[in-house]
Amino acid sequence: MSRKYLVTGGAGYVGSVVAQHLIEAGHEVTVLDNLSTGFREGVPAGAKFIEGDIRDAAKWLDSSYDAVLHFAAFSQVGESVVKPEKYWDNNVGGTMALLAAMREADVRKLVFSSTAATYGEPVSSPITETDPTAPTSPYGASKLAVDHMITGEAAAHGLGAVSLRYFNVAGAYGEQGERHDPESHLIPLVLQVAQGKREAISIFGDDYPTPDGTCVRDYIHVADLAQAHLLAVDAATPGEHLICNLGNGNGFSVREVIETVRQVTGHPIPEVTAPRRGGDPAILVASAATARERLGWNPTRADLAGIVADAWAFAQR
Repeated sequence: MSRKYLVTGGAGYVGSVVAQHLIEAGHEVTVLDNLSTGFREGVPAGAKFIEGDIRDAAKWLDSSYDAVLHFAAFSQVGESVVKPEKYWDNNVGGTMALLAAMREADVRKLVFSSTAATYGEPVSSPITETDPTAPTSPYGASKLAVDHMITGEAAAHGLGAVSLRYFNVAGAYGEQGERHDPESHLIPLVLQVAQGKREAISIFGDDYPTPDGTCVRDYIHVADLAQAHLLAVDAATPGEHLICNLGNGNGFSVREVIETVRQVTGHPIPEVTAPRRGGDPAILVASAATARERLGWNPTRADLAGIVADAWAFAQR
């Protein structure tokens, strides 16, 4: 059955891939994005596009919409440390306005793009949803604040909501892929070295308590991530706020990622060892057991070489 969805931040990386999946599933999609970090060309063909801010969602949201999928947020951890007010204002204030618009329009389903940054330094591995949340950046804190806000909205006003806490998203899907500016994610940065746009890749710390001394992260293909969002819409239950981690449950080290890029691209990747960055945990790996159980989600693109190959094809395009 065809449904109507509002996708906020749908001109960005993850939002655009989710919007594309919704369209391919036969749904009607409206993308709302102010293009502050998104790209007009990232909006999938077939989606209605509104250039606007989530604070003004009440102008366009009405009871004809079945759900909102909310991706509109600033997401640079480092920037959030030096400009925390920007993150509180947009991520928290903007979402508060969006929830008010949903309440007014009687749109009672929400899927929220949350983050593993809500956990901060993990107390155990793999991380589960019941582990303590202690974000180490204003970015992570702003996303956690929104999760608390959604919990209250569900309890008080019957909203059916699912928060999906991502770990490291990578890869590409057709015409949609990663094009952040500035770029901070490892795989696209290493690919820039392969393209000759960057001289070398920096490894921030090689003395971590991991097999090869470099940080280990859980990488998930963006198409697997998108599939979880479609399942989450169906799983959203009135009065409940469900929180699910999304990851593969397997970690890859920085050096493993670099070596995989060498193999996929056929390019030598010079590397430079740099001091550790503050706040970088040695290992971040997710338990996705809740997503598997409650959403029926099973990632099918867990192979690192496949993830890198899709990202490489998009980067060359």
